Amino acid sequence: MFRCLFQSTTKRTLSTVTASPITTHNAVEIPLEASFHHHKTAASLHSSFDLLEHLVSTYRDSRCLKDAKLFHLRTLKLGFHYDTFLCNTLVNIYVRAGDLVSANKLFDEMPDRNSVSWAALISGYMQNGMFNEACETFREMVCSGFFPNHYAIGSVLRACQEFGPSGLKFGMQIHGLILKSKYAFDVLACNVVISMYGRCSAYSDCAHRVFEDIESKNLISWNSIISVYSQRGDAVSAFQLLSSMQREGGSGYSFRPNEYTFGSLITAACSCVDSGLCLLEQLLTRVKKSGLVSDLYVGSSLVNGFARFGCFDYARKIFEQMSQRNVVSMNGLMVGLVRKKHGEEATEVFVEMRNMVELNVDSYVILLSAFAEFASLEKGRRMGKEIHGYVIRSGLIDKKVAVGNGLINMYAKCGAIDDSSSVFRLMVEKDSVSWNTIISGLDQNEYFEDAIKRFCDMRRAGIVPSNYTLISTLSSCASLGWIMLGQQVEGEAFKLGLDLDVSVSNALLALYADTGCLAQCLKVFSLMPEYDQVSWNTVIGALSVSEASISEVVKYYLNMMGVGWSPNRVTFINILAAVSSLSLGKVSQQIHAQVIKYHVADDNTIENALLACYGKCGEMDECEKIFSRMSDRKDDVSWNSMISGYIHNELLLKAMDLVLFMIQRGQRLDHFTFATVLSACASVATLERGMEVHASALRACLESDVVVGSALVDMYSKCGRIDYALRFFDMMPIRNVYSWNSMISGYARHGHGDKALRLFSRMKLDCPPPDHVTFVGVLSACSHAGMVDEGFKHFKSMRQVYGLAPRMEHFSCMVDLLGRAGELDKIEDFINKMPIKPNILIWRTVLGACGRANGRKTELGRKAADMLFEMEPQNAVNYVLLANMYASGGKWEDVARARKLMREAEVKKEAGCSWVTMKDGVHVFVAGDKSHPEKDLVYEKLKELNQKMRDDGYVPQTKYALYDLDQENKEELLSYHSERLAVAFVLTRNSGLPIRIMKNLRVCVDCHSAFKFISKIVGRQIVLRDSNRFHHFDDGKCSCGDYW
Repeated sequence: MFRCLFQSTTKRTLSTVTASPITTHNAVEIPLEASFHHHKTAASLHSSFDLLEHLVSTYRDSRCLKDAKLFHLRTLKLGFHYDTFLCNTLVNIYVRAGDLVSANKLFDEMPDRNSVSWAALISGYMQNGMFNEACETFREMVCSGFFPNHYAIGSVLRACQEFGPSGLKFGMQIHGLILKSKYAFDVLACNVVISMYGRCSAYSDCAHRVFEDIESKNLISWNSIISVYSQRGDAVSAFQLLSSMQREGGSGYSFRPNEYTFGSLITAACSCVDSGLCLLEQLLTRVKKSGLVSDLYVGSSLVNGFARFGCFDYARKIFEQMSQRNVVSMNGLMVGLVRKKHGEEATEVFVEMRNMVELNVDSYVILLSAFAEFASLEKGRRMGKEIHGYVIRSGLIDKKVAVGNGLINMYAKCGAIDDSSSVFRLMVEKDSVSWNTIISGLDQNEYFEDAIKRFCDMRRAGIVPSNYTLISTLSSCASLGWIMLGQQVEGEAFKLGLDLDVSVSNALLALYADTGCLAQCLKVFSLMPEYDQVSWNTVIGALSVSEASISEVVKYYLNMMGVGWSPNRVTFINILAAVSSLSLGKVSQQIHAQVIKYHVADDNTIENALLACYGKCGEMDECEKIFSRMSDRKDDVSWNSMISGYIHNELLLKAMDLVLFMIQRGQRLDHFTFATVLSACASVATLERGMEVHASALRACLESDVVVGSALVDMYSKCGRIDYALRFFDMMPIRNVYSWNSMISGYARHGHGDKALRLFSRMKLDCPPPDHVTFVGVLSACSHAGMVDEGFKHFKSMRQVYGLAPRMEHFSCMVDLLGRAGELDKIEDFINKMPIKPNILIWRTVLGACGRANGRKTELGRKAADMLFEMEPQNAVNYVLLANMYASGGKWEDVARARKLMREAEVKKEAGCSWVTMKDGVHVFVAGDKSHPEKDLVYEKLKELNQKMRDDGYVPQTKYALYDLDQENKEELLSYHSERLAVAFVLTRNSGLPIRIMKNLRVCVDCHSAFKFISKIVGRQIVLRDSNRFHHFDDGKCSCGDYW
């Protein structure tokens, strides 16, 4: 924008100069005494000199335009218009009165100008905010052969300082000119140069070099350089300079800090997060000793500083001690209160002071922001509406765009996003802040699509988005899962050069992390030029919820600390989530040690994360220690974490006791607590306990809550009461995807494949799109019902219709579907075509399918077993499945070899057991069990049942006795399976209710056949839940149709 300093310029014209109001910019005063040195006459009459002196003394200090005109008129009448000294005086008066047109005209008409004339006009332009004109006039002065004095230099450097980057370039040229002149070490000129360089943090080193070169520094020099470092946030250097100033001083005495020194030091102290408050307290002591605590400037700075750190008692006390208060001090106190979420107190300050100070636009903007921090947002919104009415009546809303922006922000944060949108729509003038505020408000109020629409409107309006705009828009894209649009916004950021902004990059990291694009997230992270705490936390969080190894998460965690960042509460929450998902107890303890080291062990959120982590790692003793130390810090999450931990570790009684304790102490259970306990009841099929929890939920008026309702559907279906589950599902006023998933999975678990698929069809019409869990239920239903073609149709629709990439559990369902249908030839081909490497779940499903094939496809089974032994050699289930496969084909030598492998691996098979819940408690049985107190009655009833079954045509299927024994021993072995002992025990009691039996392993074919006979003989329904599904036996038939 500026030409070279010495390039000749065209003559200034009056049309380029317009009057403008006087601004508050620091002005370089041009002493009129300096003009006397240039006012010399060969022989002045004594009377003329007296008249001249009278005119000057009368008008020299005036700031009134009327006086300036009168002085000008008298000068013309008396013939003094040719006098340079008087003209310089008159130019100064016009400048002070703000009439730059008249000042410029007089300057052009002056027959003889000197350096003071030029300095006066340059100073006038600078004082009135006409920085470009000041620089142009200075250039013209140099080109006209006048060397500028230090007043002209000071004024033009201040103009450069205010004019921004382009002005700084011109200022550097002027500095070069100064270095070649007698003012190279002039303290006045150098002070202004320091101030100019200090305005731009990139040139603060230049400011320091200028400071060091000053031969005789004054207090302004020290204040200027201290101000530079305080603005840069370098508190250490600022306070070191203070010590040097007091130690070195000037002219043999030390300088005492004045109000400007303290103002800069208070700013520096506020930039220190850790030690800022301590520094402020020390400064307050020094200020009191200096007697400046009542000073308006220092007092306002202290009020603002202490309020920012939340020390409102200090802030209020200083505020009250100030001899003079202005709107700046009031605004400072209000800002501090608002930042600390004390909206009501900030409003009280406004009410108390509104008649004592002259309010400005900032006062109303801060007040509006205070309403958003009220404890009751509804009350804040009502008061905001009152201020809204006032600014409309007073016309402020149309005069100042900041007021409209404040209203948009206030309504958005109070949850009244419709009112916020109305204010935005009705604003006469909008700036980039207006657009940023409404987009951010829509995003925070979860109006994500509207936020994105506003962003598009902003671009069409030609408004260039800032980093804040892009952050809010990317947040909305992440919430909607709109990855493609997010990438377009990323391209927009790249074009605008905002991709290097750390906050924008963090928003991109969050976008890719939330949408599961881990590779893209890591790529963005690797390309970032700089990181902050949020960057590291986001990438660690993304890794913790992905399938990345814990070593990868720990690597980034260590890298973060290696580059100087200390982990905070978010870091620990993320890494604890990663550790808990993999149940790594030792790593949990190491992270816990880090938590203690960094002094966040007493943080409620961290304690809750530790409870969840230790609970999933099986360390309930540690959980109980942490929980007992939490004292009053326990919240709903803490209680729920403990209950979940007990349930995860199969300590249902402790979980129920804790729930009972919560009820007894009068603590209201939330829907998550009920859902967690109901889930526990479902996991062990404790129907009676589940019904008790259901009753408690009814008393807590939570039966219509969608979370509790969904958990009830899941509990009843897993406890064998699919009829209750359906009844409650139909009664739910609101259903979410989890509700539908629970019911579909329930139908699949009970063998009602056709009902599950019909419900899935209803879901597609009435509910949000199905998710991955939905398709696990659908494919499982197809598998249990033998619907191979239907299963493949739904499997393909996952990607083609719903854009869901099949996961390992879906591939496992398909392998199970083929295996149950006897399509073993297709299994191997299906596995070979899988896009992901088969895991333990897949190979175990294959081995189980081969075990049901009566000796067919043993090669595929052996291959699956080899893979399992490699991946999981210590799991006894793998050896048992291999032995079962060989036994089903009568290959007893291979069975013996499989059992030998199991012994060599030193693993033990889980004992098969069955249990029933009676009024007197839970009764557990194992095969051939004779430890039960009523064993004689049980075996007598079992003998009776065996005889009646044989009379009805029952023939034991001895091929499922997995030992090479004679026929009689095989029959006896089969007849004493745990589920038969359980049903015999129930039949020793008098009841006509359905018999409900739970088993931890899959029921064998012979017992399945026997239960059909028993149900017909005794005339009672038998519900058997094994490790795979439910079987409902009634009148000699099973709900599975013998397809299981």
